[in-house]
Amino acid sequence: MLAVTVNGRRVVARVAAPAPGGSKPLIAALHGGMYTGRYFDIDGYGNGSFMDLAVSRGYAVAAFDRPGYGDSFVPTPDENSFEQHAVWLADAIGQTAQHFGTDRVFLVGHSIGACVAMTIAARDRDFRLSGLSMTGMGAVIPPGGNGHALAEQEQSEAVEIPFEQRDLVMFGPEHTRTETAVKAAHAAYNPVVPVCELVQAPHWPAEKLPGVAPRINVPVQSVLAEHDALIESTPANVELFASMFTQAPFVEAGIARSTGHSIDHHILGHALHLRQLAFAEECELWETQQPR
Repeated sequence: MLAVTVNGRRVVARVAAPAPGGSKPLIAALHGGMYTGRYFDIDGYGNGSFMDLAVSRGYAVAAFDRPGYGDSFVPTPDENSFEQHAVWLADAIGQTAQHFGTDRVFLVGHSIGACVAMTIAARDRDFRLSGLSMTGMGAVIPPGGNGHALAEQEQSEAVEIPFEQRDLVMFGPEHTRTETAVKAAHAAYNPVVPVCELVQAPHWPAEKLPGVAPRINVPVQSVLAEHDALIESTPANVELFASMFTQAPFVEAGIARSTGHSIDHHILGHALHLRQLAFAEECELWETQQPR
């Protein structure tokens, strides 16, 4: 674990790195709602976690506990917005990149973490961003669907949601996962969930995405689950999402078949990780060709 201080408050990341001496960018990973940074360090099928695979390909990885989760500080509800998370985490990512001796970052975000990652990519930063890979966030969250149902929590600061209820929205049909892997993924769940995040998330694509996406000028990858219980993942909506990144030099958008919302924890999660790391390699070559 690595802890950095942002405006006097502690932000923690689960880190892993290959042997010193590499030149690849740091992979900074941001989890979604309900999870901690351990989301990216679950190996439910014996193929290795995302962090394991990234390190085997020569990347240092930092999977952050976003504020309000894991071992990072807990913000007050009035300051707990995705935009403020982007400010805090951009600072934390920059410090972590320096720790690993680089100013280059490849950014990965899942679900709400993708919203935050996009916001970081659209703003000024103290590090060079080579690319952005996202899962579990798209252009359309169906009205009256599971996302809006999760938002209808009692107005407390945080809420406990049973594993069984979380699994219903995070996992696809039985043929897409195993019970052993589902139980392994429970270790990545945060005990409680900030209610303000659940309230913000269903409205973010309609209210914020149209202003954020066109400001992103690095390569973008987006992968949605075929059986996503929160995001509308039809081919038309995948194409709509991709079309919003008008300043990105190239965009790769597609569907992860036979998976649910938390793609990483399904049988084909390993296939997703290979896609993400292949895209990181493409972005790395693109980034080295850009003027400093």
